Amino acid sequence: MYKGFLLVFLVLTVSGYANHSESGDVIIDTHGVDMQQYYQDMDDCQSFAAQVPVAEKATTTAVGGAVLGGVLGAIVGNSSTAAKGAGVGAVTGGLRGTSSGYRERDRVVKNCLQGRGYGVLN
Repeated sequence: MYKGFLLVFLVLTVSGYANHSESGDVIIDTHGVDMQQYYQDMDDCQSFAAQVPVAEKATTTAVGGAVLGGVLGAIVGNSSTAAKGAGVGAVTGGLRGTSSGYRERDRVVKNCLQGRGYGVLN
């Protein structure tokens, strides 16, 4: 059963990486903007954002979720329930960590662009 939860976690995590937009879906006011300079600045800002450790956040929250899920499962049931709770906690924790990491990367890109004078609209 644990292997099944691990497989689901890995599939969902990988699909989250694949579905995430690298540009962070930033919308700027392009009035008066030199687009060549913007693309260079966007590349720089994405380099900064890449420093956010998304995989580490996913792992940390997956471990925390597994512990919490296992404890709750043990409280309400037996060792089988504890194992199931740990699996569910790991999956949900990992997904939350991945999502949190990508949101932080998006904030870094937007803050960087705003710091360089762009009007970020979203």
